[in-house]
Amino acid sequence: MEDSVDRHLARWRGKAPFDERVEAIVSRMQFLVKHLSHTKEVALSEVGMQDFEFETLHRLVARGGAATPSELAADLLLSPAGMTGRLDTLERAELVRRVRSTEDRRRVDVELTPKGHDLWMEAMTIRGEVETSMISALPPEDQAILDDLLRRLLLKAETDR
Repeated sequence: MEDSVDRHLARWRGKAPFDERVEAIVSRMQFLVKHLSHTKEVALSEVGMQDFEFETLHRLVARGGAATPSELAADLLLSPAGMTGRLDTLERAELVRRVRSTEDRRRVDVELTPKGHDLWMEAMTIRGEVETSMISALPPEDQAILDDLLRRLLLKAETDR
């Protein structure tokens, strides 16, 4: 069965210097990343959330539901001012709350609210269903092989940096 990458390769055959196997693998990975990105956008729109909101809530969940603004800014590669604006928006939507530390009154922690957690869970559930559906095209043993192959490629990319 022919996919969009096969058609891409056919259009470029003989016109550009590339290894067809490498181009096929890289193009398929890129197209799958685009598909997954679109899936995330659809999931977020279904729950009425924007990407920046999801990413911030996602980092909070990963940190156990609470973090300092500077920890979140570092996780999200944001400036302190950018993080402040983002937290203002999330706090107005009642997805997070800022609380003074009981140990150090100068410190402010950001906590995920139940509403924020529920919204994050809803978006994660939709994403998970779509991702599972896509991966189910492969039997479990092929999924394990693909996982191992992708791990090896990622390790190579991470060590070549």
